[in-house]
Amino acid sequence: MPQATPSAGLSAKKQRAARAALAHLRDGMVLGVGTGTTVNELIDLLEREGWASRLGGAVSSSEGSSARLRALGIPLLDLNEVANLPLYLDGADQATRRRELIKGGGAALTREKIVAAAADRFLCMIDDGKLVETLGAFPLPVEVIPMARSYVARRLSALGGRPVWRSGVVTDNGNLILDVHGLRIADPRALEAEMNQITGVVTVGLFARRPADQLLVGTDSGIELI
Repeated sequence: MPQATPSAGLSAKKQRAARAALAHLRDGMVLGVGTGTTVNELIDLLEREGWASRLGGAVSSSEGSSARLRALGIPLLDLNEVANLPLYLDGADQATRRRELIKGGGAALTREKIVAAAADRFLCMIDDGKLVETLGAFPLPVEVIPMARSYVARRLSALGGRPVWRSGVVTDNGNLILDVHGLRIADPRALEAEMNQITGVVTVGLFARRPADQLLVGTDSGIELI
């Protein structure tokens, strides 16, 4: 029998995390849906496990996820029209056991943060390779107004980071992304608050002031719940 490749093993962990999230779905639920490779696994499972026809609708955090949900026939709802959003499912680029996250590798951090804030519960699906002691090895995405890019970059440099413009990327909101390298984020809540105060910053990819309520961590042997 051929041995599984590392990429196949990683995919299996993502699938385990996504499958664990299905236990939290309910008939008629309006579901918040995030962005990324693990979310894509979740959307595939919604179809295979028959949930596409059982959900009351979805609020999506990106145009990419919206297209996949629309293809399954799941009604897409505007968050402004939703009085109650019981559950938001999304992934992360890094997470700690305190459930603090770095998100935004897919440039959807602003809409992700809005949907997470509006949801009663936020469950984050990751593979165990994304679980870290201290955030920062993954560059921290910051969404900025285009005219403020250079100014914000100077301010981020003053905080000890090395901001790099993600050239060629425009967010679904029409803004730019600065990826901040070289950070070791000892106090994510404080840094999130400080960066949010920089004029021209739309959103910081730190989810610490509103962390995940639970991590669903896919491992080689199964699921760890944090």
